[in-house]
Amino acid sequence: MTGPDHGNDVDGEERSTDGGESLDGREGPLGLLSGRTPPERRGLPGYVAPLPRAVEDLGLRLAWPIVAVNLLGTAFGFWYYGFHPVPLSDPLITWQFAGEPPVAWPLVPDSPVATFFVGASLAAWKLGYADRLPWLHALAFFGCLKLGLWTPYVLVVFADGFSYLHPAMYHFLVWSHLGMAAEAFVVYRYADFRLAAVAVAVGWYGLNDLVDYFVPVVGTPHHTLVPAQRLIGAGEGFTHPSPDHEIAAAGAVALTLLAITLALLTRRALVARGVGD
Repeated sequence: MTGPDHGNDVDGEERSTDGGESLDGREGPLGLLSGRTPPERRGLPGYVAPLPRAVEDLGLRLAWPIVAVNLLGTAFGFWYYGFHPVPLSDPLITWQFAGEPPVAWPLVPDSPVATFFVGASLAAWKLGYADRLPWLHALAFFGCLKLGLWTPYVLVVFADGFSYLHPAMYHFLVWSHLGMAAEAFVVYRYADFRLAAVAVAVGWYGLNDLVDYFVPVVGTPHHTLVPAQRLIGAGEGFTHPSPDHEIAAAGAVALTLLAITLALLTRRALVARGVGD
């Protein structure tokens, strides 16, 4: 069995500082928390690498805390969709999960799955296994970009309907999801966006769009609820009134197409730089 793969920057160099970590993300004695020496920026154009270098570097240096935050976000997201081990006074399965047929549950909690993908992607890089999991990085990019923008989109478009949310919760949902979108633009620092990996992400998020808006697994479409929807019956799904359903669908499909476009442009820019040939 071989050890973790060695990742290189565009010049093929590997560095370590103060016992931190080399460019492939593997840990030195001081690197577990500090996350020193992120991979090189690779000089990609701003339309695929829009964040300032300082922001990218900070995110990579704080990778483990960010992994923890994303996993906490995954746990909170499953709770938000209706998996309620706490409080004990609640049914274990409630809210949207209770209204969806159980066979559809794996396709319902889109944002929590996206935060799991990016947390796992960052952890794989930190542990030196980034080169072995290209499909995971593509899923992380697609999920964070798509759900990180779709959720604020529906929160703004249907703001009146979301007035039942406490203002603190409303702003938390908006800004935490925009933070997810920002995370998407750090992935290219350690991933090469191979076409096969992009195809996996297209397949998963294309399937999500299909069952969320057009052809449900069973019952009614399974997208995250928007305010106009009403429960039909436990396990039977929800109403999908127009034009709210079409507005939500348009945003989701447009963002999937945006993620495909940016992933392919990132791949082209990386190949032009001699990365991932």
